[in-house]
Amino acid sequence: MGKGKLAKFADMAANPLVVERPYRPGDEPVRMDWHEEFFHNDNPIILELGCGRGEYTVGMGRLYPHNNYIGVDIKGARMWTGAQEAMHEGMKNVGFLRTNIEFIDKFFSPGEVSEIWLTFSDPQMKKATKRLTSTYFLQRYRHILKDGGIIHLKTDSNFLFTYTEEMLKANNLVPMICTRSLYAETSEETAEARSRQTYYEEMWRSRGIDIKYLSFRLPQEGGLVEPDVEIPFDEYRSYGRNKRSGNDSGK
Repeated sequence: MGKGKLAKFADMAANPLVVERPYRPGDEPVRMDWHEEFFHNDNPIILELGCGRGEYTVGMGRLYPHNNYIGVDIKGARMWTGAQEAMHEGMKNVGFLRTNIEFIDKFFSPGEVSEIWLTFSDPQMKKATKRLTSTYFLQRYRHILKDGGIIHLKTDSNFLFTYTEEMLKANNLVPMICTRSLYAETSEETAEARSRQTYYEEMWRSRGIDIKYLSFRLPQEGGLVEPDVEIPFDEYRSYGRNKRSGNDSGK
């Protein structure tokens, strides 16, 4: 039998790799100096938004020890898995932040983050403002990313991938890498994206669904507009994706 939620929440509260700071709209930002106070180094900080169980955050931390990784999610009972694993391994370059992603700009200072990974986010096909590559979220990412900081999208969803492509076109942003079949790639530039898989990534691949990946740089300047385009919904939602609310990754 798995460990109960209350016990997991107690573990999270005692885990030095986990930051839990409640935030409500209108509150003052609850930032810290993540380089100095948490990681005690100046290595690049990379976020995984909607980290679920945290296996991607922990896996990337193992593969790239000269980067700092922070998994962000609101579901503490899920995040517990990766947080406990990282703590027991004594990892110094991995941390977890429990909060809603729409408040992400309240937890980091301007320019503090180098890259953001969006791994298998809910495509939110019915409401654009909930999509993690919408203007609503890109504006928040701008507050914390370095100028020209990189955003990575890894997804099974044709809807979310196409929406993001159209978002880039509408705002004259050029993708660094863009592929609809990541694991058909053998290039060095996609090696990082292929180096680690999440649980859901493995599941979708086993069902024959291609994994899509793109990355792009987000400049600080310039307005952002939503794409005006109709995109077909993902037909396979009915046989696999959980019904999820908010901005939970569902991992």
